[in-house]
Amino acid sequence: MLSRLGALLQQAVETREPSVDLLEAFTEHWKGITGYYLEATDESIPARQTDIPWRLKQMLDILVYEEKQRPAGEAGLCLEYLLQHKVLETLGTLGKAEYPPGMRQQVLLFFSRVLGQMQHPLLHYLNVHRPVQKLLQLSGDRLGSGTEKEEVQFAAVLCTKIKEDPSLLAYILEGKSILTGRRAQELPASPVEEGAEHPPGTAAAASPPPAEVSPPRRDSNLVTSLVGLCKSQKSRVALKARENLLSLVGLAQEAAAACLVRSSALCQLLTEHLCDLYSAVPPGTDPSDVLALERASWRSQGDAAGDGVFPGKESLAAFFAWLDYLDELVMGAHPVVADAITEAVEEKFFQGILQPQLLEMSELAVLGITAMLTGTVRQLRAPPLLRRLVLFLLGPDQHPETPGDSPHPLRAHLIDRCNHLSDEISLASLRLFEELLRKPHEHVVRNLALRNLETRGYLQRSPPIPDERGPPEPDPDEDGLDLEEDPYFTDGFPDAGFRMTKKRLPGSAPSGKGQVSEVVSSFLCLVPEDAKTSSCMEEGGYDTYVHDALGTVQACRANAAPWGWPLAPRPLDACHPEVTFYEGHFLKVLFDRMSRILDQPYSLNLQVTSVLSRLAAFPHPHLHEYLLDPYLTLAPDCRSLFSVLVRVIGDLVQRLQRVPHFRAKLLLVRRQLMGMVPGEQMDHTMLFKGVVVLEEFCKELAAIALVKGPPEGPP
Repeated sequence: MLSRLGALLQQAVETREPSVDLLEAFTEHWKGITGYYLEATDESIPARQTDIPWRLKQMLDILVYEEKQRPAGEAGLCLEYLLQHKVLETLGTLGKAEYPPGMRQQVLLFFSRVLGQMQHPLLHYLNVHRPVQKLLQLSGDRLGSGTEKEEVQFAAVLCTKIKEDPSLLAYILEGKSILTGRRAQELPASPVEEGAEHPPGTAAAASPPPAEVSPPRRDSNLVTSLVGLCKSQKSRVALKARENLLSLVGLAQEAAAACLVRSSALCQLLTEHLCDLYSAVPPGTDPSDVLALERASWRSQGDAAGDGVFPGKESLAAFFAWLDYLDELVMGAHPVVADAITEAVEEKFFQGILQPQLLEMSELAVLGITAMLTGTVRQLRAPPLLRRLVLFLLGPDQHPETPGDSPHPLRAHLIDRCNHLSDEISLASLRLFEELLRKPHEHVVRNLALRNLETRGYLQRSPPIPDERGPPEPDPDEDGLDLEEDPYFTDGFPDAGFRMTKKRLPGSAPSGKGQVSEVVSSFLCLVPEDAKTSSCMEEGGYDTYVHDALGTVQACRANAAPWGWPLAPRPLDACHPEVTFYEGHFLKVLFDRMSRILDQPYSLNLQVTSVLSRLAAFPHPHLHEYLLDPYLTLAPDCRSLFSVLVRVIGDLVQRLQRVPHFRAKLLLVRRQLMGMVPGEQMDHTMLFKGVVVLEEFCKELAAIALVKGPPEGPP
């Protein structure tokens, strides 16, 4: 009997005694901390050398242990004490005073551990989220401080809690109204004041503060803290801050996304840092160094400044890494946040900084900004940012162009620079457009080329003239026409002894399409045999380009797959061109450049042909027809890529016959280009290099035509 009575007494002690002891211990440790400030005489002793860290650890352990002993969702006496006596408020004040030295670090650790280890929802309470806001205001813009590690840990805990309950975002962000005393109506400071605890999701606990329409605040808060920590020189701190900001902008709830945009300066802070990093790039940075820089990654902060450094490399790497981070943010953000960020980037960076620089007249300035813009285009992947950039550069127009019409001055300015008096500017501008054509955005191709080909106005609508185009069943004699009878060659060929390979002539296929083999043969036979040098160098034929052409065509097909392009050209009876065909500003410049291939620098010719090859690789049937079909019956005063090449060949044949020993010199130039012999000055070098590029370009077009095959459907 006595043993049973003793067991009952022991059970009663175990159930009742700990609550009293825990509260007494908790208050004792708290009084020990506050008592330190009454008794301490040496203000220079660091906090870690006092008993404050130990007492804070004991308080944390008591709170966690007490919570485990009580039913879920029920606040214990120690937690009530912490809330009623504004323990966190007081600790925040002590951390702000930084007394004793290092106290801020201890406070940050305590806040992080309490919020991270306690399961009871705390951030809804005024006496919790108010000191949290005040503590956040102490960090963010103090780069290099000794508490960055603790600050980012604190921010990470808050982001985790917000991810679990997005309604908390409103409480944590709006710090200004807390400090000015305008939100006393929110929630009671503790569970005792409200009468009962409210788990997350109930109306009393989770209803966010009333929304106020106001401009984004620049006050210090969780966002400013995270953005500031993103700039840290400590790579681990910066990486963790960026990862947590990514999770914050990716909240799925629209109300949380709207709060993030409305109640923080997120977009302005991100864009301002981008502009600052851009401005930090030295003006004299070599454009070739900009283009040679590998694509940056925001995760590899500081890794770019290694071997092979050049002046400005670190600044360039920092700018492109931050741009890559913004790109990642936009891709992972809620659409509301993504739109706000892209709008800010367009306003502050594209229009505020890039546009005035793109209109510069100084050659060095033009080369620098064009290289930076090319790098920017290469870096972006997020569809919203890419769309803004494309519309900024090219404008929204999709209707057919008319000569001299330039509704978007910047677009006209950039295209004109592809035909600039300065070959360097032309080269840089062509690189920019090639980079644009690589991006998976239909508007680039449509705005630059497709909109002018929709009605197939380049085709002859009236019945063909018998002398120029054969009937549906051509006579055998017509296949043997000499090249000088072709209408493109108005001057004819002198009797220079050139061995021209027999080929099917343009126009001999009345359907407007040739078989793939005939199209390939047409391009391969364009260059006269005596002007070909690849066979003499033991190089392969056009098949050496097939592998690269396959990769390019597949990439273009992958990009164009979501665009809903037709498989066959529009029937001619459904095409009603309203005006005379105009290929458009961009194709006109490319064709004009192509027609001068024999008189342009080698590097410029390579870039022109590279852009044309990229266009020809797209799977739209009108582009395929206009750029890769040699058998088109062109309308009067119209030209296609093949007709331009035919005229270049006619000019080439006449010019080469006036150059003594042209073939030996041509072979020597090719060997020089391949690095087989040292370069030496000779007459007509530019002409010979143009011939080499022309031969290789025809082989490349043949390879693309082979890989793509004929467009499907009727003409």
